[in-house]
Amino acid sequence: MADENQRTELPQERPQQSTTIPQEQPHQSTILLPGSVGHPSGVEVAPKTTWPEVVGMTVEEAERKIREDMPRVQFQVVPPNCFVTMDFNTRRVRLHVDSEGKVSRAPRIG
Repeated sequence: MADENQRTELPQERPQQSTTIPQEQPHQSTILLPGSVGHPSGVEVAPKTTWPEVVGMTVEEAERKIREDMPRVQFQVVPPNCFVTMDFNTRRVRLHVDSEGKVSRAPRIG
């Protein structure tokens, strides 16, 4: 019974010395995406996929504005009440126009 009450002492651990490992600076590369050219923060910006600000503009004005963000874009002008295919093209922007020839819906990639 005396053996059961006997306390065993564990060897004490020495406090470990902290070693600071110098961390490398993350590699900063510049990726130019539509909408990120000349971005003042220098942070990568997700590419712009829609342009609601051109609603109400003429086709020519809208094309000029969208080309600022996406220079190699292909435009498809869609008259009122026309059907379009459901395929997705990352280089195409459809401009849905009203009877006056003004953009009636926010253009988007596709």
